Amino acid sequence: MPKMRTHSGTQKRVKKTGTGKVKVSHSQRGHLLSAKSTSAKRAHKKANFVSASDLKRIKQQIANIK
Repeated sequence: MPKMRTHSGTQKRVKKTGTGKVKVSHSQRGHLLSAKSTSAKRAHKKANFVSASDLKRIKQQIANIK
């Protein structure tokens, strides 16, 4: 049986917190920020976590990340 591999695309996009939650960045944050309101940009600075329905699948993909 081959080794379990970490999904490299997921690895670049998520981080695992100390408590085991999976943290991701918000969408709509990359460019064209002048068209977005200040409050919208500020709201996207807060932490964003993976939803409970996706958590099992994501944790499988990043099983080897500490």
